[in-house]
Amino acid sequence: MKTLQDTINEYLTFCQKHKRLDEKTLKAYSIDLKQFATKYSSNIFCDISMHILEEYIVYLHETYKPKTVKRKIASLKALFHYLMYKELIDFNPFDKIEIKFREPVLLPKTIPLHTIETLLTTMYHQYSNTKTSIQKKHILRDIAVIELLFATGIRISELCHLSPDDFNSYDREILIYGKGSKERKIQIGNNEVFNLLMDYYSEYELEIHKCNHLFINNFGNPLSEQSVRNIIEKYCRLANISLHITPHMFRHSFATFLLEEDVDIRYIQEMLGHSSISVTQIYTHVNMAKQKDILTTKHPRKNITIK
Repeated sequence: MKTLQDTINEYLTFCQKHKRLDEKTLKAYSIDLKQFATKYSSNIFCDISMHILEEYIVYLHETYKPKTVKRKIASLKALFHYLMYKELIDFNPFDKIEIKFREPVLLPKTIPLHTIETLLTTMYHQYSNTKTSIQKKHILRDIAVIELLFATGIRISELCHLSPDDFNSYDREILIYGKGSKERKIQIGNNEVFNLLMDYYSEYELEIHKCNHLFINNFGNPLSEQSVRNIIEKYCRLANISLHITPHMFRHSFATFLLEEDVDIRYIQEMLGHSSISVTQIYTHVNMAKQKDILTTKHPRKNITIK
């Protein structure tokens, strides 16, 4: 008789080979399901009842934040859907469980435009004033990374997986492979950013084609996500920026600033690679500066005169 862990391992293989899930999703599934298997190691999947699942959900709520609980429950639901699909169980206990909990809405953290300007100015000054060619080359790469994060709203994982073929210099486009292997193209609209990317590509062309990645670390290997975080941290320190900036905050800023310029949210959804517009709508919050402008210039109270 197969153990619960055996069944989970088969499911993870199915997700990798047949569903073609990305590495991060597989890792999350593995963590969530193995945690469940460890807690109920004495059970086989046929013995997992509605009562056991309800007990586990209570444990999750007592241990984790709502967003994490939501993910772990989704991982379990996907497993039991697979068991039904494979006809390994006759009844899905999740069908009888009503799960309702309110996940707090957290507004995305953005970077003030003046802070981005300070960061980029510091980087360009470092590039102009550096004394050695190798330092100049590394700083050029660092600027290209930050400029592309802000210019396109690309995810850090997407940026680190770009290949040389994904950069179309003729049409000034970046081809991005997003979540679920979905493709999208983003234009490099700003001339300064495009020219900077061309300078970077020319400087690193040999290394780029050798390892088949667009962004290269100091050793000629593909740039890692941690390296990108280190780049941001390094130049924030040099620029005396106290705000803790993460790569994803450039994505949030990209979307928020475009909304403030009255760009249609459907265009922003497409550029971010969101499958549903409901995900993009978190950016529709109005920041205080925009709110002040609206309520000062648009509110009808300005047309009322007290006589």
